Amino acid sequence: MQIMSACSFLFIFQWWLNQSHMVRKNGKFPDDQSFLILSCALSIVCCMVLSTTLFDAVYLNLAIIPAYIGILYASFRPGISLAVFFVLCTVLFSEPPGFSNLVLNTGVLMYPLLFGMVKSFKNGELMDKISMLCGVLFPSMLFIVLVPTMYGPSPYDTNPQEMFLVALYLFIAVILGGSFIYFIETAWDRVQIQEQLKGISEKFEWQSERLQQITNVVPVSIMSLDDEGYVTELNEYMLDLFRQHDPQITREAIVGQKAERLIRKDIDGQIIKRMADSAIHKQRYNEKFLYDSRTYHVFSAPLQQELGGSPGGRVLVVQDLTEEEKFRSELDNVERLTLVGQMAAGITHEIRNPMAVVRGFLQLMREKSPGEMDSYYQIVMEELDRANGIINDFLSLAQSRVSNKETIQLHHIIEELSPLLWADANLRGQSVELRLCPSLPLLQLNPREIKQLILNLARNGMEAMEPKGVLLLETRINEDKAELIIRDTGSGIPQSQLDNLFVPFFTTKSQGTGLGLPLCLSIAERHNGGITVESQEGEGTAFTVSFPCGQEGGEEAAAAKE
Repeated sequence: MQIMSACSFLFIFQWWLNQSHMVRKNGKFPDDQSFLILSCALSIVCCMVLSTTLFDAVYLNLAIIPAYIGILYASFRPGISLAVFFVLCTVLFSEPPGFSNLVLNTGVLMYPLLFGMVKSFKNGELMDKISMLCGVLFPSMLFIVLVPTMYGPSPYDTNPQEMFLVALYLFIAVILGGSFIYFIETAWDRVQIQEQLKGISEKFEWQSERLQQITNVVPVSIMSLDDEGYVTELNEYMLDLFRQHDPQITREAIVGQKAERLIRKDIDGQIIKRMADSAIHKQRYNEKFLYDSRTYHVFSAPLQQELGGSPGGRVLVVQDLTEEEKFRSELDNVERLTLVGQMAAGITHEIRNPMAVVRGFLQLMREKSPGEMDSYYQIVMEELDRANGIINDFLSLAQSRVSNKETIQLHHIIEELSPLLWADANLRGQSVELRLCPSLPLLQLNPREIKQLILNLARNGMEAMEPKGVLLLETRINEDKAELIIRDTGSGIPQSQLDNLFVPFFTTKSQGTGLGLPLCLSIAERHNGGITVESQEGEGTAFTVSFPCGQEGGEEAAAAKE
């Protein structure tokens, strides 16, 4: 019971450590030992209540152990308070009473030595602390056991068993004191290690979050895989990339899945095979491929192995090159247009002048030839005019100068062209409808170029329609832009050809040059506008030409209304 009572403060102390978050400073015992002192005081009370005497001579009370330990670990004032408390408890509970027994049982003569050892005790190592405690505990317990025999007959001389019990009691007291020190120090070490691990864990978590934030900010899709090919982590750009093809997919649905299962079946099987082979042989993989009408560049590399020799997995980096490919295609178009301009500049004077001479002599020969030859001359002259028209298209497409614009109403240009459009439509058995927006503002336009643009798009629409087809010219305002829509009811354009409509020399007509639509786009871009196409096979095609509504045009329109 004495041993259990002496140990009770350790259980209370351990519970306190588990509930608190105290950390040693510089690896030493913390400054706040209040709970340890209270635990020692409670243990002293329990030992006092259960104290007794052995052979009516030796006082059995292990309260001296928690008392000494509390004094050594405490600062000066708490230590004095604990010592006074121990003395008071001894006065109240110890048997037999008396001043000499009080001095003997409390070990008060060792107190000056105890308080002198406090500083070196706190700064010492574990074995030093155990040695210091045992150094003061052993003589104190020895006095408690031996001094009573000096004032009366010794019970140890007559009964060796009793003598053994007393020696065992002395030995147990010293061992318990050293064990308690060991328990307290290891408990504090565990707390320190836990706090360090917690700090390391928090730092690691913070670094992981920081790394995740960096990967989320980098405009590249990144995904990590384990050695079996299962997804372990991905950044926000990779998640957005998956959502472009599957808007309902979530991060939880991706992580833990096999990477091959997340790739759709429309990817070339050879690409997947090469990716799998590179993963098996721990090699880097680098390839560009088309996936769902978009161009991607995929890079995969093995990660370094983790500690312990476990596989490190792989990292997969995907970059969307669709916009880059479009930009590259546009640069190719610019290069083609530059080539066209160089060709046009080189052949204009070399071909146009001889053609004019040939056409003039043909007209003279036609006048002197029989009438039945007129049809042949007419065919040759039409072909010469057609060749001259192609040269004119070359020159118009190669123009790089800034258009001379004027403030004009787009409707005026359409109304000037409408008789010509109606005449062409009547010859084809078709009709033309106008749907003009009454609030369309004045625009900065080059009338000659806009007429050429409208004629090209309108005639393309008429050529795409059968008889009884309807060509619609509509104007409207869309936000800060004025739009001209030329819509036909023809057979439509296949989706595979839409991307190449404005590529020079691309044409679907047997007699076409592939320069009409690029010329229209060039005119629209010189007006700071653009052209978009919407088409469905069997329903028709709509070309939308947009022009910016300038501040100047708006002011002049307001002035014109006034």
